[in-house]
Amino acid sequence: MMRKKHKCTYNPQILKNYEIFSGLTEGQIEQFCKVITPIHFNKGDTIILEGDKGNSILILLEGEVEISQALTLKTDVSGADTREKSLIALSSSVRPFFGEMSLFSDDDLRSATVKAVTPCEIARVSKDDFFHICNEYPEIGNKVMQNIARVLSRRLKQANQNVLKLTTAFSLIIES
Repeated sequence: MMRKKHKCTYNPQILKNYEIFSGLTEGQIEQFCKVITPIHFNKGDTIILEGDKGNSILILLEGEVEISQALTLKTDVSGADTREKSLIALSSSVRPFFGEMSLFSDDDLRSATVKAVTPCEIARVSKDDFFHICNEYPEIGNKVMQNIARVLSRRLKQANQNVLKLTTAFSLIIES
């Protein structure tokens, strides 16, 4: 549950080491600083809920989060399996961002749940503000899109490896 929002006082130096802003000058990063909504989450709060409508990208400034996905497809069946699989724990020390898929998908639904493991400070950039900056400043937009594409490609490769491991394990179980 979100606790408070307050006016952004970030300067570009805070964000310059985040991969999403790689290759940008502090002046270019300043465009994003102007539109950030900082949000505080308490330990145990849900930051993003899988299946909810998404319209922003989130940058973890302080704290630790856990990202998980449902083990089964959502159904309307009473008593359906609601277990989740923890995918990864992230600390602000690795300067992560998440929620970027909602910027590009047609249905804008979140693909995973993100929960605060510790109190967290999040920088939120709305989809509208993000694309306004990218369209208004094509050089910034090009670099940021390349950075996001690089991260998404890396994450997709990891997901493919995980699927391969699961199908191999499943095949071994069936054979035995």
